[in-house]
Formats: sequence, C-alpha cells, structure tokens
Amino acid sequence: MNATAPIATHTPQHMRALARANQVRLARAELKRKVAVHAVDVADVILHCPWEALSMAVADLLMSQRRWGQTRCRKFLAQIPMSEKKTIGSMTDRQRHTLAAMLHSAGRGRAWGATPWLTDSLTRA
Repeated sequence: MNATAPIATHTPQHMRALARANQVRLARAELKRKVAVHAVDVADVILHCPWEALSMAVADLLMSQRRWGQTRCRKFLAQIPMSEKKTIGSMTDRQRHTLAAMLHSAGRGRAWGATPWLTDSLTRA
C-alpha cells in the first residue's frame, strides 16, 4: 500500500467546505437576528469582530438593523468614505473606531457629520 495515498475514510474536501459555509451562514443569521432586536450593538460587533463577522460586508451588518436600508447605509458609509463591500475583518483599527463612534452618535440622534471629534479634527487639518 502506498503511504502517500489519501485515506478513504476522510470526508471529501467539498463536503467539509459546504459544512463550514453552512456553519458560517447560520451563525451570521443568528447575529443579524440579535442585531435586529437590539440584543447586540452593531458598534460592538465592529469593534470586537467575532469570527462569524470576519468576512461579512459592512453593509450587510448595518442593514440588519431596523430601519436601515441600502440608501441609509450608503449615505452613512459615504461620510467616512468606506465601500459597502468592505469586510469587517479587513478594517483597520482606525476605521473600526471611527465607524463605531459614528454609530453611537447616530444612535443618540445627532447628525452623522456633527460629531464634535470629527469636526475638530477636520478644522485642525
């Protein structure tokens, strides 16, 4: 018997990939449900980036909130500017903190562009 031959008892690679994709899909659906009912804060997800959100687009996470559609998401992300397709796992620390601060200020009813730290930093530049 050849020592380099694959063992037939292992699950085929494509089946393992399908199982992993299903696991991620179910975990993301649960995360989106929690965000929709305000059990999880979107800013916390962005700052702490759980495993199920690593390859998730920022727009998908933002739009899982109640009353957040594509237009609101696009306008919100244009303030940074950041692509809607940017994955949460690929964001820099600065992008994470900026986005989280904007989300917190938007949650308090402020205008998105009216965050004091943002306007101060822009006037100093």
